[in-house]
Amino acid sequence: MTEAVQTPHVGKAQFTPRVFSGIQPSGGLTLGNYLGALKRFVAMQDEGMETIYCLVDLHAITVWQDPERLRQQTREAAAAFIAAGIDPVKSILFNQSQVSAHAELGWIFNCVARLGWMNRMTQFKDKVGKNAENASLGLYAYPSLMAADILVYHATHVPVGEDQKQHVELTRDIAAKFNHDYKVDFFPLTAPVIEGAATRVMSLRDGSKKMSKSDPSDQSRINLTDDADTIAAKFRKARTDAELLPDTPDGLDGRPEARNLVNIFAALADISVEEVLAQYAGQGFGTFKPALADLAVAKLSPISTEMQRLMADPAEIDRILGNGAERADAIAQPILARTLDIVGMIRSRR
Repeated sequence: MTEAVQTPHVGKAQFTPRVFSGIQPSGGLTLGNYLGALKRFVAMQDEGMETIYCLVDLHAITVWQDPERLRQQTREAAAAFIAAGIDPVKSILFNQSQVSAHAELGWIFNCVARLGWMNRMTQFKDKVGKNAENASLGLYAYPSLMAADILVYHATHVPVGEDQKQHVELTRDIAAKFNHDYKVDFFPLTAPVIEGAATRVMSLRDGSKKMSKSDPSDQSRINLTDDADTIAAKFRKARTDAELLPDTPDGLDGRPEARNLVNIFAALADISVEEVLAQYAGQGFGTFKPALADLAVAKLSPISTEMQRLMADPAEIDRILGNGAERADAIAQPILARTLDIVGMIRSRR
């Protein structure tokens, strides 16, 4: 269930509830993307708010991408959204580069955001390590583009994982500074929405590391393109410990692999961790992992099958993304236009 959150407002301004979120199409999507994002995106379609979902291909090129592979990965990500249950009629689904307002507002926000704010972004430090001098300017500045992605739609709610919460906080800072500097009540202070038993899915080989599509070991993750046999095999081979499952969540402390698998089971089954443990307390992983494998196959293999069907018709995927971009642009352009007016730009071209 989505946590109850208030619709943000600034001063006297009230904003229509609207959800925005995006995923980079920079590699195959995983179980982590499904449980941490797609599954929640689907649920939010029916919760009374307009839902806008974006494949952020401009963010993807902050590190070099092969052009043909990027196109393929963008279509594959779109197929994953649809196969997981995103309805392109109920929701707006598009790729970022087809709506130029993102980049235009991103530049304005580059001039609002402060260097000190950017220097505190932990994800940039994590990604570049000691090679910051060789990183692209886009990789350093992308949090301000992320703020533009959100605020160009006056989005009030952003479903994110814990690792992205800092970027939503930056978005709020940029909105507040813009409103303060220009003495307007124009951009909402967007609320992050974080929920669920497995918002942060960990590697099947190392429970202390996030499940990642960039991990060299394919055994560390469940890809949404994996077939039923592959899904089952990966769960049966997942790293665990020798202890039995406890009867309370506290008993999972210090057992990252055990906690990860229990969290995944809870999220896939739409039950609490407590309910999972009530069912399997005192049992070993020889019993639990096959049960988890069966559950995962039941939930995920229909997605991989539908993705294969969708990917057989790339022109239809492109049509869906183009239609979504037109709908997104219709919302974004008036907000961008008003932003340019507020900033003092002359707009006299016909």
